[in-house]
Formats: sequence, C-alpha cells, structure tokens
Amino acid sequence: MTTPRTSRVADRRVVIPTRDVTLDGTLTWPMHPVGVVLFAHGSGSSRLSPRNRHVAATLVDAGLATLLFDLLTEGEAADRRNVFDIPLLARRLLAGVGWVTGQPEVLRRPVGLFGASTGAAAALIAAALAPDRVQAVVSRGGRPDLTGVYLPLVIAPTLLIVGGEDRAVLDLNREGFDRLLCPRELAIVPNATHLFEEPGALKQVAILAASWFTHHLVGSRHPSSTHG
Repeated sequence: MTTPRTSRVADRRVVIPTRDVTLDGTLTWPMHPVGVVLFAHGSGSSRLSPRNRHVAATLVDAGLATLLFDLLTEGEAADRRNVFDIPLLARRLLAGVGWVTGQPEVLRRPVGLFGASTGAAAALIAAALAPDRVQAVVSRGGRPDLTGVYLPLVIAPTLLIVGGEDRAVLDLNREGFDRLLCPRELAIVPNATHLFEEPGALKQVAILAASWFTHHLVGSRHPSSTHG
C-alpha cells in the first residue's frame, strides 16, 4: 500500500523475495528520484533503526529513493551466528538490489548502498560481487576488516565515515582505506563515537552521505572521478 507523505514524497511497505525467505522493508521515494539507496544495518539493529531512518530522510530530501529492509527474518536474527554471517547479509542485500531495480518508482535508477557497522562489510562485499549494479557505497562506522578478499575488488566510489573518538574502528577504516583501489574518501566526524550520538554528529553523517550519493549516482553509471 502506498502512503503519501507530502506532495513530493511517498512510501510503501514491501516484501522482498530471496531464494529462501521473504524480507520486510519500506521503499520511500521523492518525485523523479535520481537514484535509489539500500540500507544495510549493523548487528542487533533492523530496518527501524532510528539512525538509518534519520540518514534516509536526508537522502530523500536530496532527491534519492531509499529502501530500508531487514536482512534477516525475526527467527534468523535470534541466532547470533546469522547476525555476523557477512556473506549471507551480502547475498540478501544483493537480492534487495535485484528486486528494487525492477520497481516502477525507481526503474533503472542507479543504485547506492549505505552500510552501518557490520552492515557496511556486507555492502562492500555486495558491491564487489555486483560491480555492474552498484554505483556508490557509503559506510558509517563500518568494519571493512570483515570483507576478507573482497575489499580490493570494489570498484564503486566508496566513502568511509568514522567518528573521531571511535578509535579502534577508525584504525580499521584507515587500514581498509589503504586496501581499497576504487575512488574513495575517508571522512572523520570530530568528537563522534561509534553510534554518532553526539549533538550534530549524525546530521554530519547524513549530509556527507547525501553529497556522496548525489554526486556519484547522477549522470554516470560508472563515475571516473577519484577521491582520497
């Protein structure tokens, strides 16, 4: 069912089929979206994550459609082994990419992936496995160390956003940045910790993500500009 939010924005609850389960989500789109961004949440979170919803709202305001969906069913999420099964999460994310690109609201729009924490590792693996289908990636407090051999295979322009006070994850992202061979940038939000709970920190994440996606999803399916 489609729900109008304003004269410019609408959303609908969706069910995304995969080869073994169906996943619940919400597709939101402005008029004439320039691209669509799928969200991969971190461990212990869901499509209802207030942080991801905050970022998604900013992306919609910037002219992008968003798909927030659960990568695991409720029963699967109860088994903590699934929560940290990054290849499984990446496959589910790719199922979402395949589904959303056939939806009339965003048909043939370029695709971006926004991943948080362990979800960022899944997003990077998905981008490596589908270089012709994923045009940009943004990682928030992500774990590029969990991508294994896939990280150097990513060709989509990738933005790594990390809190300046999230010291251990910042070190992991610096190492991951050096392993990436694609157009890339490392953005450090001063004084922010892992969840970006400090005043204004998440707003900075949202603005950085919106700028990255609009730049790399508009006009070219294979951006050639280099950052970093």
